[in-house]
Amino acid sequence: MPSSAASLRPSAAHLRASAAHLRASAAPERLRVEVVRSYPHDRGAFTQGLVFEQGALYESTGLVGRSSLRQVELSSGRVIRKTDVPPPVFAEGLALVGDRLFQLSWKNNRVFTYSRRTFAREAEYAYEGEGWGLCYNGKDLVMSNGSSELTVRRASDFGVVRTIRVTMEGAPVEHLNELECVDGVVYANVWTKDLIVRVNPATGQVTARIEAPNLLSPLERQGVDVLNGIAYDSSDKTFLITGKLWPKIFRVRFVK
Repeated sequence: MPSSAASLRPSAAHLRASAAHLRASAAPERLRVEVVRSYPHDRGAFTQGLVFEQGALYESTGLVGRSSLRQVELSSGRVIRKTDVPPPVFAEGLALVGDRLFQLSWKNNRVFTYSRRTFAREAEYAYEGEGWGLCYNGKDLVMSNGSSELTVRRASDFGVVRTIRVTMEGAPVEHLNELECVDGVVYANVWTKDLIVRVNPATGQVTARIEAPNLLSPLERQGVDVLNGIAYDSSDKTFLITGKLWPKIFRVRFVK
């Protein structure tokens, strides 16, 4: 029979489980957005995806009959080129892989690829469930579907690599929407909230919550929809964020 001291000593498995629980329930860093400057944005653009690469801004807009893929001049908000996405497709998230743009559809179970240079549609792949946000981490695509789950997919054929369950302080984070992959982590809009979360894709844990309230004035908020759209400018390590039908895009930093 073990001694009383030995019986009180926690097992290695128990210690590992306790450490994992503490990591999963750790409070995320609390950040806010610091606005560097703002730019005009098309109030008719129901923004679903935003990508910024080498000075070029690409945007996916949604709604049936109004969906499109665009290249936008950031400084003026002018649409430089655009290809419409015909009904019944409701376009969603957007990611750039090399010279290919990947555009999700909401309930149409298809992702479309386009030439970045010409906007010509090149291919399409099928997937199950809804498509919301999309980003590219340098190796694979990461996709959201409106739940607390992110799906890692191959860029070659959109096949599933693995899934990630996103939690904050141990609880699932639902309604993950537009995504941006930056330096090994994933930033995600939370639908209907002025909130962006930073996710460790290895664990699914939210490591920071970024509050983004009151970016628009009361007058500017009339007729707009929710915050949605994140892009990263690696040249100065700032983010570009906007929303559906918003009149502005904001260049911001995430600060304490």
